[in-house]
Amino acid sequence: MELGELLGLRPVPCAGLLMTLTRRCPLSCAHCSTSATLSGEEPGALGLRRFTRSLTADDRPDVVMFTGGEPLLRPRLVTELAAVVRAVGARSALLSGMFFARGGGGLPAPIRTAITAVDHFSASLDAFHEREVSRADVFVAVRRVLDHGVPASFHVTGLGSADPYLADVVADVRRTFGDRVPMLVNEVRAVGRAVGWAAPGRVVEGRATEAVAPCTMAAWPVVAFDGTVVACCNQDVVDRRPVPAHLRLGHVATDDWAAVRTRALGSPELRMIRATGPDYLYARYGSGPPQSARGAESYCTGCRLLGERPAVADAVRRVGASPVGVLLDHEAARRQTADGPVALVRRWGCSGYAPLVAPAPTVRQDAR
Repeated sequence: MELGELLGLRPVPCAGLLMTLTRRCPLSCAHCSTSATLSGEEPGALGLRRFTRSLTADDRPDVVMFTGGEPLLRPRLVTELAAVVRAVGARSALLSGMFFARGGGGLPAPIRTAITAVDHFSASLDAFHEREVSRADVFVAVRRVLDHGVPASFHVTGLGSADPYLADVVADVRRTFGDRVPMLVNEVRAVGRAVGWAAPGRVVEGRATEAVAPCTMAAWPVVAFDGTVVACCNQDVVDRRPVPAHLRLGHVATDDWAAVRTRALGSPELRMIRATGPDYLYARYGSGPPQSARGAESYCTGCRLLGERPAVADAVRRVGASPVGVLLDHEAARRQTADGPVALVRRWGCSGYAPLVAPAPTVRQDAR
């Protein structure tokens, strides 16, 4: 499974599941969105096994992505869950901070087994990770991943399209791997450890006060660090408790995939958030978002605080529960899928580097 194919599924409701295996991580990167530490919490293995085993060939996401923290601190669990996912006809992917690559030793046995169990492997590579694990060591490990036949990509984070680090690392990856390893380039957000120093998040592309700006990030359920299943990957939703009612889908200890999928697809609020985005809903059905949801970050904050505007929430539920709401949800997913992964990254990632998620093959000079 290549990166472009994975991202191409991102706008489709319940086509994917993001599964956080742990908040633990041996690295202490300054931009870490989850503020991961070696003593971080993690969902119980029994609950994760139970939930994953509820997937069936007839009712499953297309892809399950394991993340953290550092998911490869639980390599045997990754191997086990990936086997369950594959057995029902789905695929799996994993994002790692590459702690195991220090010293250039390649892939330790339990980690090699876990990586070869998944269908796509993504390595974090940025200025912050490089202070902990060298770029050269990461390259050695990624070569080993490719040698084992596992498609790989780099998840690169920088300070924006003009960041000289991004230009340098992207050029180095292309020199080393050519078009074999695509890249997803994002910008540092003011969340987690970066909250005190990073610039506020940029406004979602195409967004204006009354513009329709569908929320792709509300398409895939997310298993959070305590086993709670939430409706989007916004870090405040993943971390804060209680979870707003319209964004809580269940818990791995008590709910199965069928229940989570039914809630995610059937929620009138989520349908409208996915189809139009929260700004349009406030403009259409109210007088604007709560005061605490203004500014550059208001897109996500306004969604979280929807319950604080009962008149808006009631109107959203009414329209979202109608055939019109169902149609809008389907049409928004269809259009975003048709636009493709590069358009998705232009909107949500680092726009200038968006084409790298699906790079064109390198043309050799002697080709005729």
